[in-house]
Parts: sequence; C-alpha cells; structure tokens
Amino acid sequence: MIQVADALKIIAENSCKMPISKIKVSKSLGFVLAEAVYSPINMPPFRQSAMDGYAFTHSGLNQFEVVKMAQAGDFLDEKIEENQAVRIFTGAFVPDDVDTVVMQEHTRITDNLLQIDKMPVAYANVRAKGEQIKKGELVLDVHTVITAAAIGYLSSLGITKIKVYEKPKVAILVTGNELVSAGKKLPKGKIYESNSVMLEAALKAIGIKKTTVFKVKDSLKKTKIVIESCLENYDVLLVSGGISVGDYDYVREALLKNGVTELFYKINQKPGKPLFFGRKENKIVFALPGNPASSLTCFYVYALPALKKMMGFEAIHLQEIKRKINTDFNNTSGKTLFLKALCDEEKVTVLESQSSAMLNTFSIANGLIVIPHDIAHVKANEKVVVLPFN
Repeated sequence: MIQVADALKIIAENSCKMPISKIKVSKSLGFVLAEAVYSPINMPPFRQSAMDGYAFTHSGLNQFEVVKMAQAGDFLDEKIEENQAVRIFTGAFVPDDVDTVVMQEHTRITDNLLQIDKMPVAYANVRAKGEQIKKGELVLDVHTVITAAAIGYLSSLGITKIKVYEKPKVAILVTGNELVSAGKKLPKGKIYESNSVMLEAALKAIGIKKTTVFKVKDSLKKTKIVIESCLENYDVLLVSGGISVGDYDYVREALLKNGVTELFYKINQKPGKPLFFGRKENKIVFALPGNPASSLTCFYVYALPALKKMMGFEAIHLQEIKRKINTDFNNTSGKTLFLKALCDEEKVTVLESQSSAMLNTFSIANGLIVIPHDIAHVKANEKVVVLPFN
C-alpha cells in the first residue's frame, strides 16, 4: 500500500501523450494544440474603421465635402483631398489619404457637406494594420486548449487546420451480479448501476466522447475475455468494481492474466483504498472501487490527471486552493482523507454522508477537502487544502 503522492508520481510517469493529428479548426473544440500556431497575415490586414462615421484627415478643419462611401468589403484607392471626407462603416477599409474617423453621432450633414460638432483626436477610431496581431507573431502556444473563441480567432486569420493531440478512446467496464440498469424493474437484492453513466459524464466534461460501456457478471473467465478485448481496442480502460479482496472480485487477476503490469495496488487513503493502476504497452488501466463515491473520488484525483496528460494538457491535476475549515475534524485513520465539501471564497464545509457508497452529498459538493495521512487533528478556522471540481 502506497501513499497518495507516490501514486500520483507513478501515474504521471506512466501516462503517455496521444499521437498528433492535423484536424479542421471547425472540429477542434476541446482538443489541445500539439504545436504553436503563428499568424499567416496581419489582423486587421488593412487600416480599418472602428465604427460608423466619416473618415477624414485631421488638420484643423471641421467642414468637409463628402465625396465617397466605403462599406465593409469595399476598397478605395482614389485620392482624397484634405478638405474631403468619406462616409465609412464599421470594418471598412480606411483609404490611405485619411487618418481619423469621427462617429456619426458627433456630426451633421447638409447637402453633402459634413460639419463636425465634436472633433475627435487625431487617428481616433482607426484600427491600425496588424493591431490585433502581426504576420509571423504567435497566435496560440503549444498545449493551449481550443475553445469556441480560439476557433473564431484562428478562423479570422484564415487558418483552417491545426495539429492537436488525439483524444483517447476509453472503455468503461462495470462488474457485479447485483447491478441493474436504470429504467428496469429492481428485483430484491439488486441495485441500480450508476457508475458507468457517472464516469461517462465525467469524461465528457473534459472533452472525451469516444467511450464504450461494457458490463460483465462476477466471473473470472468472462471478465478476462472482456478485458482482453478492451485492451486491444481502447487506449484507456476504467474498471468499476471487482478490485477488492472478496471471493467474487476477479478484476485484478483478470488484468494480470491479460499481461497488464501492476504499477500499484491499494493506496493509503479513504475512500478508495483498493485502487489498481497498471499499464500494457501504451494502454493504461484504472480499476476503481465499486462504491460510487470512491469511484468518482479516484477518478478525479488519479484518472483525470492521466487522461489530461494523454490529451496534451499542461495543468493535469485538480487545482489546489486553501480555505478555512468551519469545524474541528479528527483523522484517526492514519490515511489521507478526501472529504466531500462545499467551499466559498473564505471557508469550506465538510458535508454529511461521507460514506464511500453515498452520492447524495457528492451531488452538491463543489470540491474535496484533503486531510493528509500524518495529520490527526484539524482545528476550526485552520486552513486546509481543497480540490475544487471547476
């Protein structure tokens, strides 16, 4: 049995980045850049009007003859004299002979004669060529997560394809004779299976949509067959249940029989002590406890960093913040505790129902309090480490 810090180190050392692919920018939401992107053009590519108004040369005059009109998309290369102005609209090309745009609300127009009532400063309301970014400058650095805004930014520069880390294909294997799918009649002695849908949702939250759920009864032979197939066809295998030491817990044995190298089994923590992490070539396996709260805790603390590293993220672990705990808390277990909690800007509250089988308070929690294994007592208002979920 190892400590939490040792387990995290082993996972980081054995999680490999996914291959790199070139994909369409329009399809890149949630992917992580595998190389830096540089601008192929200036943006804007020409001097551009920042608003609707009139373009003129700032020279001390306040009356001008309006001689031309420039809409967005027009290009005027005709000579504009010092006493002349151009009716112009937002985003339009600003002719070379003028340098300032006055907003239309500060003007009057009579018989094509422009009167400026409130004179702007020179060069006002004109976006300089390359004001946002110049040709050859860095657009987005490697390891940047592609957002909707990033897609818009790249597209505005004419970029259509980028290199990203592929997202892993994940198999979720749920074990247990006692499990029944939600929506079906619940026989006596059975419980509804929730871990697969919970884990699928957690994966979707980080952009992994290629998931498949497999279910198997408590049988070594059947478990071994399903695991063999998962290891052949998926990058990551998440197993839920069957990893403890009961007479019908066959997952660990089935993994080892399939050539998975055990990197650790059991962590000095609560909940989630019977956690297995292994690797076969570049495929990684997490065998999570079957109790729902334990399973989700282990996913957030251990599986999530591995998956994010594979996807190319730089920051892979849940963020650590410190908050004042609102009550005394004793840790007599000698284990690292992960406690379901609600935190705000100042304090954090330990929620009820900390049992590894209970999701009722997990469903309203926004983080986990971490009480290290060597801390026996925490006093009210003492700062503790909190791992927020978002």
